[in-house]
Amino acid sequence: AVHPLWQSPLTIPGGTRQSPINIQWRDSVYDPFLKPLKISYDPTTCLHIWNNGYSFLVEFDDSADKSIIVGGPLENQYRLKQFHFHWGAVNDWGSEHTVDCKFYPAELHLVHWNAVEYPSFEEAVMEGNGLAVIGVFLKLGARHEGLQTLVDALPAIRHK
Repeated sequence: AVHPLWQSPLTIPGGTRQSPINIQWRDSVYDPFLKPLKISYDPTTCLHIWNNGYSFLVEFDDSADKSIIVGGPLENQYRLKQFHFHWGAVNDWGSEHTVDCKFYPAELHLVHWNAVEYPSFEEAVMEGNGLAVIGVFLKLGARHEGLQTLVDALPAIRHK
């Protein structure tokens, strides 16, 4: 199933490392040598929240190694640049990616860049090993206090 926003042949991205990705559970391969992914975020590095015209982003100070990920499949340490969400007009779909063609109501993307290999986020974006994005599928459920703090701030950024 193709994401409802990408149903025309002109809008379907190409390549083997492009969004959207349908993760097929039966094709997943266990790697016993994969190290744990270590996540270390410093909340004081959060700079601001802003409206980019189609979503909102929460941006972080990435001038030092204060909010980072390391390990897992990554060869270097990556700095947190921003996070953003994907959601739909209805609760049946909204995630950018799917698992066995199943959509989720929303998806969180935590975007990191390889500050070991590249001097800036802008340069890292252009390289195959420049970014590491953690995607988290979200579903409807009980109120989440951490997310509620963010939701409460949204009315302050109505305009681009």
